[in-house]
Amino acid sequence: MHETLSGYRKYFNQIVGFFVIEDHVLHTSQGLVDRAYIDELWDMALSKTIAALRTHSSYCSDPDLVLDLKNLMVLFADTLQAYGFPVSQLFDLLLEIQDQYRETLLKKWAGAFRNILELDNYSPISVADEEQYEKLVGQFPFHDAELEKQPFPRKFPFSELVPRIYNQIKEFIYACLKFSEDLHLSSTEVDDMIRKSTNLLLTRTLSSCLQSVIRRKNVGLAELVQIIINTTHLERSCRFLEEFITNITNVLPETVHTTKLYGTATFKDGRHAAEEEIYTNLNQKIDQFLQLADYDWMAAEAPPKASDYLVDLIAFLRSTFAVFTHLPGKVAQTACMSACKHLSTSLMQQLLEAEVRQLSLGALQLFSLDVAECEQFARSGPVPGFQGDTLLLAFIDLRQLLDLFLQWDWSTYLADYGQPTCKYLRVNPTTALALLEKISREMKDTSRKNNVFAQFRKNERDKQKLIEAVAKQLRTLISTSHHS
Repeated sequence: MHETLSGYRKYFNQIVGFFVIEDHVLHTSQGLVDRAYIDELWDMALSKTIAALRTHSSYCSDPDLVLDLKNLMVLFADTLQAYGFPVSQLFDLLLEIQDQYRETLLKKWAGAFRNILELDNYSPISVADEEQYEKLVGQFPFHDAELEKQPFPRKFPFSELVPRIYNQIKEFIYACLKFSEDLHLSSTEVDDMIRKSTNLLLTRTLSSCLQSVIRRKNVGLAELVQIIINTTHLERSCRFLEEFITNITNVLPETVHTTKLYGTATFKDGRHAAEEEIYTNLNQKIDQFLQLADYDWMAAEAPPKASDYLVDLIAFLRSTFAVFTHLPGKVAQTACMSACKHLSTSLMQQLLEAEVRQLSLGALQLFSLDVAECEQFARSGPVPGFQGDTLLLAFIDLRQLLDLFLQWDWSTYLADYGQPTCKYLRVNPTTALALLEKISREMKDTSRKNNVFAQFRKNERDKQKLIEAVAKQLRTLISTSHHS
């Protein structure tokens, strides 16, 4: 019966026919049947009908068929009520079936949302003339005085999925409204039902579809940026959806117990997920460039320029952050700071890599050139909004460590250690010791003609003693800090 409407229609017709005839017999004959007998029959038939409808309707996955069934049930109930039979239990069942109808709608709209999200080109909509412009602003509530002044073709900030999703939400609201018709519900009850159903559509169905698109393996940075812009505009449109429901139900949003739409939270969650994915994606791109790094840790002297891989990496970051101009300020700033911190941390890890047993002054000078390239990028203000040299702080640990070694300024470091005004405040003694031991090993490697301390060759033994003395003091600092 649950597969076709004709099965339900035949079922209802047989029941109505039986009780209409029984009622006719009651009113046209003397003593053949009485009211108590018919009422008993109806009670029994009603309980069996409700059980059958509850079972069969639960298997129905087509919202159109569930809606048609509801209309048949209303007709069935109203007809029998006209003959004096109590039908309140049928309307109670219809409220149960309404939940089933909502679930079938949610599944149908999940498919619609997935289709929209998969087919979108994640590029701003371009309109060629006034007619196209007016058509779009008629479909989606968007007003920008600056955009209206621009010549055609004009570009909207969002992509096609924004008006399409907005209109799908409105279609869902209409579909919910259809079921509530003829159920003898108050406008407040209808409003509450529509709002609760729409909240489920937003928080469960649309949210899940958005998250799955954001988590796709092949999603690019440009797409993620567009998703953030799209969700920002969808979030702003939520108040218009509120107004749309109010206009349909005539229940003012200020009414007590009116359910609020959770669309804002849904789109915020989607946006935050896209932001996190941008940070992760950027870090992965940085890691891919870093895999190309090929430092000669035993170089006698540094070449006159930064490493090619790092120049390419900085060029990639510049072009990437140029695309971020349409993003909310804090997102672009966080992405930029996150990328710089990740780059700084990764460079530090390369320097301290356990497999790098020996390290020359020439290698440190080259490394310093690479860090200077990063610092120049930070100073250039790749995204607006940073105060002073805030972005430069991402590389301060590396810079202070390299300056300490290249200037061989141990007397200052050891004398001022622990002071808040210390020149090398960001240099951890454990890190300094690890790097010093690499340099010490290189110096002891007599098989190399180009010794790191060639300029001190006449008193290399004294230099080695100095390194050992510094190392001893560093170990003391480490031990003291552990005990404190």
